[in-house]
Amino acid sequence: MLFCLDPETAHKLTLASLRTAEHLRLLPGLMGKPVDDPVTVMGLSFPNRVGLAAGMDKEANTAAAFGQLGFGFVEVGTLTPRPQPGNPKPRLFRCIPQQAIINHMGINNPGVDEGVENIRRTRRFNGILGVNISKNKVTPNDEAHQDYLACLRAVWDVADYVAINFSCPNVPNLQDLAKADSAADLLSLMKSEQANLASETGRYVPLVMKVSPDMSEAQIRDLAHVFMDCQLDGLICTNTTTTREGVENSPHASQSGGMSGKPLYNRANETLAAFAQELNGSIPIIGVGGITTAEDAVNKIKAGASLVQLYSGFVYNGPPLVRAAASAIRDYCNR
Repeated sequence: MLFCLDPETAHKLTLASLRTAEHLRLLPGLMGKPVDDPVTVMGLSFPNRVGLAAGMDKEANTAAAFGQLGFGFVEVGTLTPRPQPGNPKPRLFRCIPQQAIINHMGINNPGVDEGVENIRRTRRFNGILGVNISKNKVTPNDEAHQDYLACLRAVWDVADYVAINFSCPNVPNLQDLAKADSAADLLSLMKSEQANLASETGRYVPLVMKVSPDMSEAQIRDLAHVFMDCQLDGLICTNTTTTREGVENSPHASQSGGMSGKPLYNRANETLAAFAQELNGSIPIIGVGGITTAEDAVNKIKAGASLVQLYSGFVYNGPPLVRAAASAIRDYCNR
């Protein structure tokens, strides 16, 4: 029924239904107990290794419901300092036979202040909560650090970790911040503010960065050295891709934006493995991109990830994928 609706309408309806079901306490009976596979990563205790990627809960008001679907951690956002309407509609497209999604959303969100208030109001989640942040579209890149720092300060008290989104292809020139020199400047400022906030509050919140799958080997190598030099706490591999490999024959292939889902799987895994080799275990990696089966999730762990995240695979395969992936990873790690 949801797939008969416009994608963005279906998205909003699904989240509203989940919030209602969570409020009525229906989800535990329907979903059962989440898979128990505790693991410590970045100093945080995760109930299991399967999380929800950013972009699903843009308003940061549905984490409790997603937690009851079996996710060990939920990443909300992306949030920006000021509210942002995003790009003109239509901006979300399904490539159903390929289990892919093309989105040109443009980081639409209610702004970090409302996002934080939503988290405070609805936080009933025993797992780990990540908050994904970025700059506003109208903020020039040479002032981007101010937006990231403002968001970091705003979410510090409610986030278990903070993800820095500087790789979204749907904001003009945002990926320029992922160039080695720019990334080093931004990360140095963020780490300095992290230290200040930790000293002031007595609470350490890890910083992770989310990278693009569309990088050369040289770019991966240069960024890996930046991350190690700046003592980044964690890395998310990867964001969406601007390529259309695997959906060339789709009627939506010509739409602009980032593609996620099954066709991204190999490209995301290659980026993950390349970073894992360069980092050599010094920084934990969260693997995301193209997971549609439990075996896909295990392969992310084999490629060097400590945790995984779902997005498009969850849209196409539903909550059973969460439990299947968490169980398969638990069994693999136990072996």
